[in-house]
Amino acid sequence: MIRLMMILAFLICAGAASAGEACRKLQHLGDSYTVCAFDPATDDIQLFQNDRTGKPYGSFRALENDLRQDRIYVRFAMNGGMYLDDQSPVGLFIENGRELKAINTNKGWGNFHLLPNGIFYLLPGRAGVMESKAFAASGIKPFYATQSGPMLVVDGKLHPSFLADSTSLKTRNGVGVAKDGKVVFAISDGPVRFHDFATLFRDELHCANALFLDGSISSLDIPEWQRRDGLFPLGPIIAVTEMLPG
Repeated sequence: MIRLMMILAFLICAGAASAGEACRKLQHLGDSYTVCAFDPATDDIQLFQNDRTGKPYGSFRALENDLRQDRIYVRFAMNGGMYLDDQSPVGLFIENGRELKAINTNKGWGNFHLLPNGIFYLLPGRAGVMESKAFAASGIKPFYATQSGPMLVVDGKLHPSFLADSTSLKTRNGVGVAKDGKVVFAISDGPVRFHDFATLFRDELHCANALFLDGSISSLDIPEWQRRDGLFPLGPIIAVTEMLPG
């Protein structure tokens, strides 16, 4: 605990907002959410899939332990896109400018193929969320990217398949980019319907475009809150990191 407090004190003195400052609880349509916002111009947001041995991290703890060898501290992390049985991404995945998996615009079964699906991507100093086919035609060459689906909000409009009276209730998490350019992550604290989750991003978080990351396996890591979900194996992970003083 003393070590953690020293790390947090360093981050604050260095000018980086702590995860505790970046995250908050929010009520929307009677449901509770945890929402965290980070600025891609000042916060180090990255995507991770495999450790230095080539094995999928699979958990927040494994990611933290691996990065700690390079004196890198995880301030925040969330599962970052759907994956196959071997924990590899279902769709596009770019890490450190290298494409590990090609974009997937095929029709099929499940939430990923509930078109339109989309891409969350990171460029130097900025981030975006875009419908997959539009992204493929855009020519954007991101340093990091992950594909998931369905899109929650597309250019200010809800995904056409979402029903306000749907009986499908699950824990859900997603990502959007707000008007001020900050990347906004949200996870429900209990089961919610797609429609309500999407309106959270559109109406409360002011994201013109937002992407669903996953459902029942939705997981969150906020060390400062002493929260590290670990009930399910993970595929891609989105993390906000900070280099520790040498």
